[in-house]
Amino acid sequence: MIYSRIVGTGSCLPPKIVTNAELAAQMDTSDEWIRTRTGIRQRHIAEASQTSSDLALPASREALSAAGLAPSDVDLIIVATSTPDYVFPSTACLLQAKLGIKGCPAFDIQAVCSGFVYGLAVADKFIRSGQHKCALVVGAEVFSRILDWNDRGTAVLFGDGAGAAVLRADSRPGVMASALHADGSHAGILSVPGNVCGGKVTGSPFLRMDGKAVFKLAVKVLDEVARETLAQCGLTTRDIDWLIPHQANARIIQATANKLGIDASKLVITVDRHANTSAASVPLALDLALRDGRIRPGQRVMLEGVGGGFTWGAVLVEM
Repeated sequence: MIYSRIVGTGSCLPPKIVTNAELAAQMDTSDEWIRTRTGIRQRHIAEASQTSSDLALPASREALSAAGLAPSDVDLIIVATSTPDYVFPSTACLLQAKLGIKGCPAFDIQAVCSGFVYGLAVADKFIRSGQHKCALVVGAEVFSRILDWNDRGTAVLFGDGAGAAVLRADSRPGVMASALHADGSHAGILSVPGNVCGGKVTGSPFLRMDGKAVFKLAVKVLDEVARETLAQCGLTTRDIDWLIPHQANARIIQATANKLGIDASKLVITVDRHANTSAASVPLALDLALRDGRIRPGQRVMLEGVGGGFTWGAVLVEM
């Protein structure tokens, strides 16, 4: 049998940090208002010249270095992003060129905040097919570009960044199970309802969100999809060593852990310093916990995403 394993991870965060206090000087909000409702203290914001592929590049190089591999070893590139560099070509193709490699398939996945989990599940299946041996999966976002900075209900929630993981074919299971879902009937509760037509923006180019509806649905589906993924392996929530949910809101993360019966000590939380980086949030958190030694070889990690679409999914991995 052919399986896939995560053999390296990497991160990239723009150097510019914007604190809650700095946002409070620009809009009707406060550090206390943001922290008590979201758990966020600060976020990283890309410079105007930085694109998603610019952030993806150092994250990818770091992941390849951690894996002891060269870009030429990669035979599949998947980039999860809702903020691509261009309409086309894909951010994955642009990243491929920046890595200096040619020929392997490269494509984007658009599942918003579930994007990295979707990408990981897809890459695992490509490797299990036997046609690919080394996949680079990246979540990269510059969400600051699609925020209405006059709307305190959304602007304070998001940040920019990129996280990457390298999957390699192996005889031992690394990716143990995955489950992906979507329900387009919930599109209205989290969206950027605009597009470009005839050189002009039609609709709205800014993120719109019904926070209460997102909270309720997110906790429900994150609980369900984690249990569904565990059931594929004959495991229960007691078998999880670490839970890394999408880093959208500290209250969503804690409510999900409570519903699953997982102790807070098993949570990896980065939303306080990164804010919501959409598709980048899960790989950023995974990389941090691997590098600081919390996640150790042989441990089981549940990765979960939920986002606009509405999309959700989970991947259980053994490190």
